[in-house]
Amino acid sequence: MPIESLFPKLEPLLPLVSKPIQYVGGELNAVVKPWDEAQVRWALMYPDAYEVGLPNQGVQILYEVLNEREGVLAERTYSVWPDLEALMREHGIGQFTVDSHRPVGAFDLLGVSFATELGYTNLLTALDLAGIPLDAAERDERHPVVIAGGHAAFNPEPIADFLDAAVLGDGEEVVLAITEVVREWKSEGSPGGRDELLLRLAASGGVYVPKFYDVDYLDDGRIKQVVPNRPGVPERVHKHTVMDLDSWPYPKNPLVPMAETVHERYSVEIFRGCTRGCRFCQAGMITRPVRERSITTVGDMVKTGVERSGFEEVGLLSLSSADHSEIGDIAKGLADRYEGTNTSLSLPSTRVDAFNVTLADELSRNGRRSGLTFAPEGGTDRMRRVINKMVDEDDLIQTVATAYGSGWRQVKLYFMCGLPTETDDDVLAIGDLAKRVIDKGREVSGRRDIRCTVSIGGFVPKPHTPFQWAAQADHEVVDARLHKLRDSIRSDRSYAKAIGLRYHEGKPSMIEGLLSRGDRRVGRVIRSVWENGGRFDGWSEHFSYSHWTERTESALADEPVDLAWYTTRERERDEVLPWDHLDAGLDREWLWEDWQDAVEGIEVDDCRWTPCYDCGVCPQMGTEIQTGPTGAKLLPLTVVS
Repeated sequence: MPIESLFPKLEPLLPLVSKPIQYVGGELNAVVKPWDEAQVRWALMYPDAYEVGLPNQGVQILYEVLNEREGVLAERTYSVWPDLEALMREHGIGQFTVDSHRPVGAFDLLGVSFATELGYTNLLTALDLAGIPLDAAERDERHPVVIAGGHAAFNPEPIADFLDAAVLGDGEEVVLAITEVVREWKSEGSPGGRDELLLRLAASGGVYVPKFYDVDYLDDGRIKQVVPNRPGVPERVHKHTVMDLDSWPYPKNPLVPMAETVHERYSVEIFRGCTRGCRFCQAGMITRPVRERSITTVGDMVKTGVERSGFEEVGLLSLSSADHSEIGDIAKGLADRYEGTNTSLSLPSTRVDAFNVTLADELSRNGRRSGLTFAPEGGTDRMRRVINKMVDEDDLIQTVATAYGSGWRQVKLYFMCGLPTETDDDVLAIGDLAKRVIDKGREVSGRRDIRCTVSIGGFVPKPHTPFQWAAQADHEVVDARLHKLRDSIRSDRSYAKAIGLRYHEGKPSMIEGLLSRGDRRVGRVIRSVWENGGRFDGWSEHFSYSHWTERTESALADEPVDLAWYTTRERERDEVLPWDHLDAGLDREWLWEDWQDAVEGIEVDDCRWTPCYDCGVCPQMGTEIQTGPTGAKLLPLTVVS
C-alpha cells in the first residue's frame, strides 16, 4: 500500500518557521526509491538539527549502503526546531523524512545515531511526533523497530526504556545483517510478532535488546547484576568491527546540503580506530584496532567524491589523521593532483608529535594558511602523563616555532578542565603555555600579529575508558578554575589581545555526565525533562541546568541515588557498571590497571609501534591492527584541470 507524502500539509507551514529550506529535501545525491518495491524500509535519524545532522558521516554511509541494496529503502530524518514542532502538532503532521516526506511511523526500522548523549530528548520528540509510543514495551507490529547506534550507544541504558535495540561499533555490515533478518521475518508472515523479531536479532549476539535483560539493584543504589531473562539471549553483546575499510569506500555520493551546515566539505575517513591510549578518549578506546585505508583507496574516494559533489574542501578524517602511515604521500599526492584548482585539503586537530610543517604546507597549497590546531589537552607535563597524552611542552614550542617561522600566523590549542587529579595550577599553566607560544611566534617571525586561541571543554568520564571509575569534577570547581585562567590571561596586557580564550561552563558537562554513566533509572529523568519542554540540550540557548537538576531530583526522589551519585562519585573496582554486559573488546582488568597508572602518572605507549600491551581487543574480537606503508603511490597523479 503506497504511503502518501506529508509535504502538501507541510509546505504551507514552512514560510512561518526559521530556515524552512532545511525541511525541503532534494539535495544533490539524495535517493528516493519506490515505496512498494522495497521489502525493508529504514528511516535513519541524526537527533539534531539538519545543519548538524546532514554532514554526519555515519548516517550518510548507512544511507548509501542500504539504498544500494535491491529491495531496501532508506530515508533520512532530523530533529525539527520547536517552531515547526508546535505547528506540526497543531496541524496533525507527523515526523517526516526529508527525502520524500513520508511519515517516519510507516517505516520498518528507525535507526538513530547518537554522537552525544545530549540528543536524548530530541529522540523522544521524534518518537512522539511519529506516533510511536515512547515506551518500547507499548509498541506492536504497527510501529518501527527503534535501534540506537553511534558512540553513545556503548551505554544505551539511560534510554533503554525507549529503545527496541542498540548496536555497538561499525554499522556497515550489521545494518545489512539486520535488514536480512527483518526481510526473512516479514516474508514468513511475521511469525511470533514483534517479540519474535527482536529475539531473532538478539540471538545473533550482535544486537542488544534491553527488554531481554533484567537489572537488579542493591539497597545502596549500585547495580547487583544484569542478566538475560529468556533463553537464547547472550549474557554479553559484542561490538562490530569492519576489518577491510577498502571494501567499504563510502560515501561515494556525498550529500550536498540545501541549507548551510556546520561542515561543507567532502570527508574521507583515512583510518578508523586509535591506539594512542588517551585515557579520557572514549572514541579511541571503543574503535580499536587501527585499520588504515590504503593510499590508493583514499585517492579514488577523493576523486569520486569531489567529482560527484562539487565540494571545494576535502577533509582527511580520523581520530589522529597525521598518524596514517602514508599521510605524507597522501597529502603530497592530493596537493599535486589539485594544484591550481579550487579544491583544498584539511586535517582535523593534529597531535604535536605527528605534525611537520612539510605536511602542513602540502595541505595548505591550495587553501588559506589560516591556522593550525593542536590538542595538548592538559596544561602541564604532569597532567598530560595522567591522561596519557604524551606531548612534551618543549616539543610543542619547537613545533609552533617551526610553523610560525614558515609563515603561519595562528595556532589553536585544545584543552580540558576537570581532569582526574587536576589542580588549579594545572589549569593556570594553560595560560603560561599560551604565552610561551606567543613569545616564540613573535621571536621567530619578527612580527607582533601572532595569535593563539585556547579552547577548553569540560571533562566528562565516559564508559569503556580507564576513567570510567573516576569522579567527575563539580561544575563549580571547573568554573572557578576557568575564571581564574581567564583573569590571569586578561591581566597581562602584552598577551591579552594575542590570546583568545574560549571555554564551556561546567553545568552542561554535569548533565552529560549523568547521561553518559547513567543506568535505566535515568530514563525517568530524561522523560520528565522532555515532558516539561526539554529540547536541543546540546545547544546553549536551549539548555537549562536548573530544569535538569529539578527533574533529576523529583524523578529519583524514591531512589538512593541523585545527580552527584552519578557524576562526582568515584566508583570502586568491583562495582557493576551499567555497561559491563556490553563488550567493546577492552579487558576490564586492563582498564582498571590503566586507571591506576593514570593516578600514578605512568604513560603507556602506542601499540601500533610497540609490542601489544594486552588491552584485550585484538584477541577477543578476532581482529588485528592494520597499518602500512603499502609502498603504493597516489595514482593517477595527473593534475585536474
